[in-house]
Amino acid sequence: MQNYEWYQELVRPAFAPPAWIFGPVWSFLYLLIVISFGYVFYLAYHHKVSWKVALPFILNIIFNLAFTPLEFGLQNLTLGSIDVLLVLFTLVWGIVAIYPKAKWVAYLQIPYLLWVSFASVLQLTVNYLNW
Repeated sequence: MQNYEWYQELVRPAFAPPAWIFGPVWSFLYLLIVISFGYVFYLAYHHKVSWKVALPFILNIIFNLAFTPLEFGLQNLTLGSIDVLLVLFTLVWGIVAIYPKAKWVAYLQIPYLLWVSFASVLQLTVNYLNW
């Protein structure tokens, strides 16, 4: 069964957005991520912030990239749920860590935070409905 077909067969909540919305949203968010995370890594590389400040951003990228293989490759809703919560946790951690050094980077994470918060609720709900 194709990954798309598998997901289409799952029970989803009424608030689940249409599939076409994910591409534009993530394209916009990845632009913000590249700019802001890139700046954090620049600061860490030039010793303007500690690598401890950059750590949640590094972990966030890893967890973000792991979602699709876990959710759609393995077709595992539980691992997808754990992963999306790790994305949310590392994002909040990153915002708190960078705020004292680069407030604009923290503020630039607001759309990402809102989307990941929504995605977490959606993922947990889909997982629950298909348990």
